[in-house]
Amino acid sequence: MEEIDYDKVQNLLSSYEHQPVYLHVETTNGAYAAHFDQRVFNAGTFLRNIQVTYDHAQLKGGNKDPYRVGLKLKDNGWVYVQGLTHFEVNDNDEFLLAGFNYEGQLAAALEISTKPFKA
Repeated sequence: MEEIDYDKVQNLLSSYEHQPVYLHVETTNGAYAAHFDQRVFNAGTFLRNIQVTYDHAQLKGGNKDPYRVGLKLKDNGWVYVQGLTHFEVNDNDEFLLAGFNYEGQLAAALEISTKPFKA
């Protein structure tokens, strides 16, 4: 994966507009967080193969801060993922965005594909 390049990532996000796509969304502070501080509990989100159509995608952030992505859904609503730092398009033509914390651990992921992700 490479660090987010605003123009590349915004163009990739826009290329999926107005067509049905599958999303994988994941956020976590990691189960490891509770092991070091009893005041912290594990929190996260995991969605896989959610089919949506979005009319507009917007990448915001940067300047040494993590990025955030908002996808305005065709019919109603938004998908919003914050804390993204890296991206790639893999061999399966899946567009992957990931956010790694300061220790290199996955904190957030947004993946987009025209085909369902493998289970």
